[in-house]
Amino acid sequence: SLRRTLYGQNLIDVPVKSYMRLLLEEVLNPFYVFQLFSVVLWLFDHYYYYAGCILLISLASIALTLYETRKQSSTLRSMARLVVSVTVRRATGEEEVLSSEQLVPGDCVLLPPDGLLLPCDAVLLEGECMVNESMLTGESVPVMKTAVTRGEQQYCPDAHRRHTLFCGTQLIQTKGRGIVIVTRTGFCTAKGDLVSSILHPQPISFRFYSDAMKFLIVLGVLALIGTVYSVVILVQSNVTVMELVVRSLDIVTIIVPPALPAALTTGMLYAQSRLKQHGVFCVSPPRITVSGKASVICFDKTGTLTEEGLDVWGVLPRDGGGFGELVPDPRLLPPGPLLWVMASCHSVCLLGGQPLGDPLDLKMIESTGWELVESAGEGEPGTDLTMMKPPAFEQQPQGIMLSEPLLIVRRFPFSSALQRMSVVVRPKGGHGAQTLLKGAPETVASLCHRDSVPAGFSETLKQFTSEGFRVLALAHRPLELSDSELQVMEREAVESELQFLGFLVMRNLLKPETAPVITTLRSACLRTVMATGDNILTAVNVARGCGMVGGGERVIFVHATPPLGPTPPILRFVLESEDGAQGGTEALPQGLYQQGGGSYHLALTGESFSVLCDYFPEHLPKVLVRGTVFARMSPEQKTQLVRALQGINHRVLMCGDGANDCGALRAADVGVSLSEAESAVAAPFTSRTDNISCVPLLIREGRCSLVTSFALFKYMALYSIIQYSSVLILYTVSALHVCFSVSLSVCVYILLNISLPLSLSPSRPPARLLSMTVLGSLFLHTVLLLLTQTSALLITQAQDWFVPLNATVVVGAGNLPNAENTALFSVSGLQYLTMAAVLYKGPPFRCPLYTNVLFVLVFLCLLGLLCWLVLAPLPWMCRLLKLLPLDDMAFKVLLLALAALHLISAFMLEVLVDSEVLNCVQRLRGARQSKKLYKRLDLSLREQPDWPPLDQPLLTPPGTTINLS
Repeated sequence: SLRRTLYGQNLIDVPVKSYMRLLLEEVLNPFYVFQLFSVVLWLFDHYYYYAGCILLISLASIALTLYETRKQSSTLRSMARLVVSVTVRRATGEEEVLSSEQLVPGDCVLLPPDGLLLPCDAVLLEGECMVNESMLTGESVPVMKTAVTRGEQQYCPDAHRRHTLFCGTQLIQTKGRGIVIVTRTGFCTAKGDLVSSILHPQPISFRFYSDAMKFLIVLGVLALIGTVYSVVILVQSNVTVMELVVRSLDIVTIIVPPALPAALTTGMLYAQSRLKQHGVFCVSPPRITVSGKASVICFDKTGTLTEEGLDVWGVLPRDGGGFGELVPDPRLLPPGPLLWVMASCHSVCLLGGQPLGDPLDLKMIESTGWELVESAGEGEPGTDLTMMKPPAFEQQPQGIMLSEPLLIVRRFPFSSALQRMSVVVRPKGGHGAQTLLKGAPETVASLCHRDSVPAGFSETLKQFTSEGFRVLALAHRPLELSDSELQVMEREAVESELQFLGFLVMRNLLKPETAPVITTLRSACLRTVMATGDNILTAVNVARGCGMVGGGERVIFVHATPPLGPTPPILRFVLESEDGAQGGTEALPQGLYQQGGGSYHLALTGESFSVLCDYFPEHLPKVLVRGTVFARMSPEQKTQLVRALQGINHRVLMCGDGANDCGALRAADVGVSLSEAESAVAAPFTSRTDNISCVPLLIREGRCSLVTSFALFKYMALYSIIQYSSVLILYTVSALHVCFSVSLSVCVYILLNISLPLSLSPSRPPARLLSMTVLGSLFLHTVLLLLTQTSALLITQAQDWFVPLNATVVVGAGNLPNAENTALFSVSGLQYLTMAAVLYKGPPFRCPLYTNVLFVLVFLCLLGLLCWLVLAPLPWMCRLLKLLPLDDMAFKVLLLALAALHLISAFMLEVLVDSEVLNCVQRLRGARQSKKLYKRLDLSLREQPDWPPLDQPLLTPPGTTINLS
């Protein structure tokens, strides 16, 4: 009871707010408070149509927001809330069935053999478990969990992941006595941490959003100026105090567009809907816009760029002091440790009679012809051992006699940090246990007796990996111990003093979609990077195969070694040799490999990357700018790589299968997990397609959404300025403005969002609102708008039939209808529509205007309606809209001609803006350095033909060791 009081209930309880509470919180948003204030003011001032239109849009936006918020909260609550019945063993030995809500750290829980949805984080003390962790990682392949060895170092969930069962994951099967100790409950679990990250996401630092707030401040300053001007004019007109207050506040509601939040949200909702139709699910819609500014794309290799499964190419056994001939069919191997490793060193289990596990392990077992069966009662009491049974006699190759099955006594599953896995086996009914191990060749060789490693180890490994094969090294060690002694033996002791057996050579094919997608990304000037745990030469070969490294481009390997005793840390750059391996500089003289710009790529391992971060921070940014292949990277190093790229101002998009990339996916600006689990929260985006074709799709949608947001912002600003200027002009002549034309055009801005993205282009859309192009465009359009409206007023006053307003009547409805208001109504109403067409941005980021059929139809209908109101309005229309009936058709046509002239002028002005004519001022001032560090570094490297110095050891100056990890 004391522990329950201390830790509380084991429950991840996501609050689902009522619609009323959500409504109050949403309405209290500053924008909606401003909208409500504006609507009340307009209703008070008899602007019924405009107020009704804005109110309708706001209510629709609020209703949609409430529905989506409530739906997401309910979905998250159902995903997070988990209550099951569990069996707890007390200190007295008694067993008690209770609700998982009552679990606290320290409880001993018995796992059922037929599976369980785990309600807490726990460490496995006894037995083996097969667990599906797709909800947390997105990885669909189940993982094996083994019992933690007693007497190991202090328990840590990250360091002992292979012994830890995480909350929210699905326990598929338990072998033996499954006993766990609860370590974390509630929001302290791994699932609770992910749910918390969804409830409280990391703030997005994006220039567009910060500039938007600054731009609103600029509009606020304009509102202040307009308010002061209107007060002066209205005081001179002797209006009442109430009328003065209403008219002054009206200026504020005009210049600051109250419908702006709904306008910006609509574009992201359209993009999110289109992504969902393509099987890409998003839990953070604002990151759609961020993806449009991605500058570097990081990919995992296995399962992302290449197929998940591997084909066995052959086995290369050790023969004396060297290697023998390649055995293409493992079934032809003679009985012995090499065949036993192939058949037994895996983490596969049976579920419903079907083998389940890593595709690599499944292919390896299949190549040997051995069969996996469960053997009850062969081990210690209460345990079931996995048995590997050789093929039947009639299926065995001629001259091979296999009859003795093997029992897997102990398993140490694959660890990304250790880069190896091992098992302990013994013959069924016999003695003489064996440690069988497979893993990364360099790692395995370091665990073997030096005299057992063949002399041509490195050269043979380079030969296979440079040709794109995946190579695993195999080793064994005899053990004369009983099963009980093996169960308590630590992993380090089991995996030591090994004898090298040979290489397992496997072929990993590229997915058919990989090369075209990489070509598309590089054609769009998007940098592609590979971060993998595989061998560096294999990774370079895959990079060449998929197009990350072009045919005429060379690879330079980065070797960085940490200090060893008196030897200081050393950094060396080695040019790739002609055979694809790491060679010297005989192929090209120093400085010639950089010809043609950035025609070389750097490749390095995780170890070298760590040394660079710790001892060569001055070279790290340059390596990041030119680095393409990062091999033998641990999950933590992938995360560190993403943050380092962000440190040089890159917008990083990370794409992986979720297995070892969770940290990097969550650290990236945009993370894409390739997973069939829609509810996976390993990344902001989850794609159901198992290839990288979703990446260009997401970037296209992001660019389209960003360009749409820019167009909407400019349109909303200009539509406010149109109304702002017309109101001030009419105040000057003691007239009142009519807002029906604004009501007609409000629906147009929503239709600006309905546009499909085009293919990727080499340029990226801008993210700065406060730039010379945007501000200059708004300023020039404002001048053009003012000239057009002023011209309409002057033309009206120059007509023979014009009668000036009665100066004795104050500004208000008493002056309606009048010629000034009617003329400005006609011109400004058309300006609202024409600006929507002018600011519609098509290629290269969105489809052309004519493809947006709905926009074109609404535009033409509204244009026809306004032209009808100008040329031949019906009497009841004139009374309704307070318009002055005019009989002068020439004057009406002149107003339409003036509006057409404005359309042509605005269109030509926007064409000039798009052609970056406004940037000529900056060009006259001279080229300025980019604010992006990676761009400055890239330019600097292009001007340094002697970097990197090939085959020249670089040393860290004494006393300058810096740790950036």
